[in-house]
Amino acid sequence: MLEKKIRQEKIDAAVVNASISGETTSGGKARLPALLKQHQPDVVIIELGGNDGLRGLPVKSAMANLSDMVKASQAAKARVLLVGMQIPPNYGPDYARQFARMYSTIAKESDIKLVPFLLEGVAENPELFQADRIHPQAQAQPIMLNNIWPQLKPLLGK
Repeated sequence: MLEKKIRQEKIDAAVVNASISGETTSGGKARLPALLKQHQPDVVIIELGGNDGLRGLPVKSAMANLSDMVKASQAAKARVLLVGMQIPPNYGPDYARQFARMYSTIAKESDIKLVPFLLEGVAENPELFQADRIHPQAQAQPIMLNNIWPQLKPLLGK
């Protein structure tokens, strides 16, 4: 869908999807240097952390991993879009608040673009989720693309 949107907008850009289902921030951090070297991207979209939160991993660790990924991407001369997630309050409301806040903190400290919540407009609609109530169905994909596009488009045009 992103590739189609880029073509419709007549933007000269290629999309490399290097995501791995179930990935945590530590896995993303470990894989990123080789990906940056291999693809030499102009723009990097970082959308990780949800699995850290669902597992109750320390927010400090996820934040450090995300920050390191942003720094590595910037050092490789890529513009960065950070895409935030929110988690249910299974580990308490304080953990959920800290988790959600880490994305805006990283974006502000790193001076990068932020999509605060990828699932805005999706999370409140149970019919847009698979039976596990965690993974969105195909019908949610256009909403998610619309959530990131306003922040992504200016990065692609540079």
